Amino acid sequence: MIGGVHPAQDNQESQNESDRPGSLKHRLWEIVFEAETPAGKFFDIALLYLIAASVLAVMLESVDAVEVQYGTLLIIFEWIFTIIFTLEYVLRIWLVRRPANYIFSFYGLVDLMSCLPSYLALIFAGSSHFAVIRLLRLLRMFRILKMVGHVRGANTIMRGLAASRAKITVFFFAMIIFAMIAGTLMYIVESNVAGTSDFTSIPVGIYYAIVSITTVGYGDITAHTPLGQLLTSLMVLAGYAIIAVPTGIVAGDMVREAMRPDETSDACPGCGVHGHLADAIYCRKCGERLQP
Repeated sequence: MIGGVHPAQDNQESQNESDRPGSLKHRLWEIVFEAETPAGKFFDIALLYLIAASVLAVMLESVDAVEVQYGTLLIIFEWIFTIIFTLEYVLRIWLVRRPANYIFSFYGLVDLMSCLPSYLALIFAGSSHFAVIRLLRLLRMFRILKMVGHVRGANTIMRGLAASRAKITVFFFAMIIFAMIAGTLMYIVESNVAGTSDFTSIPVGIYYAIVSITTVGYGDITAHTPLGQLLTSLMVLAGYAIIAVPTGIVAGDMVREAMRPDETSDACPGCGVHGHLADAIYCRKCGERLQP
C-alpha cells in the first residue's frame, strides 16, 4: 500500500477512449472537477455565484413584502437554478468512472439535495425552502480558490469528528441517563409543592435537567423548594465540568488528524473525491488510479 491507498487493480487498461486525454469527456472532466485551467476555474466560480444567488432567492421568498411583489419572478429564478444544478449533477455522474461512489460521497449527496427541494415542493408545500442546503456546496470554494490550507483544515475537522464519534456517542448516552435521573428527582421533589407546580411530569423534569446541565437557563421552569434549588445548583456546576469532556475528546482526535501528511486538491477520476496524499497512486475511496 503506497500513500495510504488501496491495493486495487489498475483500471487504466480498461479506460474507455472517451476518457483519454484530449477527448471531449476528458476536457469536460477537467472543467467540472478541476480548477487548474481557466475554463475550469471560470466554471467553478460561476457555479459559486449561482449557488449564492439561488440561496438569496430562497431567503427573499420568505419575506412577505418581497414575495407578494416578486413571488412569481422568484419562482421562475428558482426553477432556472434547479434545472442548472440538475444538469450539472447529471453531468458529474456521467463524467466519473464510478458513478455510485460519487453519488454516495459527501459532495454527491449535497449536490443531489441541492436539486430535490424544488421537485419536492410540487408534492409538499414549503419544501423549496430546504434549498438553503445549497450553501454546503460553497465549501468547494476553498479548493477552487486554491485555499489548500483551508481544505486541509476542513478535512482535519471532519476526520477528527469522525474519529471521536464512538466516544462522543458513549458520552451522549451517559448524559441522557444522567438527565433522566436528575429530571426524575426534580419531579419527585417539586411536584408536591403547594399551589401550581411547574414540574407536571417526569418528561418536564428531564427537560429542566437538560436545560440546567447545559447551563442554558431559559427560566420558563423554576425550582421553588430548597432541595430542588440545591439539585439545580449541582446540575449547573456539573454542567460546567461536563461541557469540557466532548471538547477534549474531539480536540485530541483533531490533533492526531492534523499530524497526517499534506494532501493535494486533485480529484479522483473515478468518484470525484479530493484529499489524496501527494504520492498516492490510487484513490482512497474507490481504488481508481489517480494518474495515467
